[in-house]
Amino acid sequence: MTRGRLVVFEGGEGCGKSTQASLLADRLGAVLTREPGATEVGERIRALVLDPASADLDARAEALLLTAARAQHVAEVIRPALERGRHVVSDRFTGSLLAYQGYGRGLPLDDLRSLSDFATDGLDADLVVLLDLPPAVAAERRGAEPDRLEAAGDAFHERVRHGFAALAATEPGRWAVVDAGGSPGEVAARVWAVAESRLHLSHR
Repeated sequence: MTRGRLVVFEGGEGCGKSTQASLLADRLGAVLTREPGATEVGERIRALVLDPASADLDARAEALLLTAARAQHVAEVIRPALERGRHVVSDRFTGSLLAYQGYGRGLPLDDLRSLSDFATDGLDADLVVLLDLPPAVAAERRGAEPDRLEAAGDAFHERVRHGFAALAATEPGRWAVVDAGGSPGEVAARVWAVAESRLHLSHR
């Protein structure tokens, strides 16, 4: 049986990852999932990490919690689906840990990479689609009451955006930067062009 492909959407808050991940998963007939979340353990961790009441959560504790959620996610959802030959589309994966907790919070990137590799048992995405949007524009899109990460401040979100760009630049064969400006349909067309080209997908 041919192994499925793992496609990951990365980007800052409010860039449209959830929408685009859902659209691509529908088009591919893929398993749609998200981080943190997707499992009972992951959803509990998500609620804790994003809760504004967790404002004093230490950066290292945050990284460890998110990595625990990822380990469960890979073991329970992602790897079994891939081994069954299903494509998987995930809203966030290992790049978010490096961008948010590394570039954003200032934790050592090498330590975070080792932590991620341990959590995923070496599993990497086949394609990472980085939806790029200026944080100020993304903030206008969100509108609703911000969660803990959304409320982290402009400087933090600029560091995260820079971090994602740096990650994409170091792995151009696996990462693709897509302009997240415009309508959902316009962005979806850009995403599909990238996915079709990089993964050699047949038209659906």
